[in-house]
Amino acid sequence: MGIEPGDQATIEYTGRLTDEEGTVFDTSREEVAEEAGLAESQPEREYEPLTVEPGAGQLIEGFDEGLVGLEEGDSETITVPPEKGYGEHTDEQVIEQERDGFDEMLGQPPEEGMMIQTEQQQVGEIVDVTEEVVRIDFNHELAGETLEFDVEVVSID
Repeated sequence: MGIEPGDQATIEYTGRLTDEEGTVFDTSREEVAEEAGLAESQPEREYEPLTVEPGAGQLIEGFDEGLVGLEEGDSETITVPPEKGYGEHTDEQVIEQERDGFDEMLGQPPEEGMMIQTEQQQVGEIVDVTEEVVRIDFNHELAGETLEFDVEVVSID
């Protein structure tokens, strides 16, 4: 019987962008992480199968939906459009802050490319710094991207 909402499914997966290179952005497989350079950028991470409960909101919507019906031993590629992934990239998620006092709050001068986190745990990237204003992009880094997940179902409980 295939995966149903509420089951505990253990999967191996590799998440890729649909760009020409098929850029890997996440995986449970150590050898894939090493080949893609992820292991180097995340040295503390342990790469192992992921156990999830489809329908419990642990995964992005399209990945969650793509698991339903798969059976133990199945290997499948699940394609997730932006609206069922991290959404479209929107201008509303790019905000401007007055530069006055921003340096002090940050504890250092802001620079393009710097990542910041709000008190509400929202993560943003500083995309522009002028004498008057700092622009911060709070879109998820995968917003606007169609994602592909190569999945292998290890077990279903």
